[in-house]
Amino acid sequence: MNPEHVKARSIRGAVITVSTSRTKETDKSGQTVIHLMEDAGIGISHYAIVPDEIHAIRNEFMKALDCSDCVVLSGGTGLTHDDCTIEAVGPLLDKKIEGFGELFRMLSFQEIGSAAMLSRAIAGISGGKAIFCIPGSTGAVTLATSALIIPEITHILTHANK
Repeated sequence: MNPEHVKARSIRGAVITVSTSRTKETDKSGQTVIHLMEDAGIGISHYAIVPDEIHAIRNEFMKALDCSDCVVLSGGTGLTHDDCTIEAVGPLLDKKIEGFGELFRMLSFQEIGSAAMLSRAIAGISGGKAIFCIPGSTGAVTLATSALIIPEITHILTHANK
């Protein structure tokens, strides 16, 4: 790979779990993202759990942007009436990374079959920061974080900050 495409840098991550039923003690998916990122050398500068409410998600998202380079939001990306992570975060993205959702659903299809189409996972850039909205299941966060986010985060941030 061309060295101009990936510049070495330290990365600060933020993890936001969107759920009305999880606590820090029961948030297995959020803890999975944190452990995977930390194992990859990405320090976690922010972690929170917020309810499925647009206002709450946006408030926490803005706090996370202030102290991180990469924000991962898990949960609230499905089709139920209270799933609103995409509606909360999507309008705040300067640019969308369309391939992220496409690849996530393709890889998910290999694991869970056609139910993968129900995921509205998205990614993008906001203020030069990388943003990922992924489903809240432990399998989904493991797949997205290990197969897509960690391998490309330095590359994404290099381009987002040119």
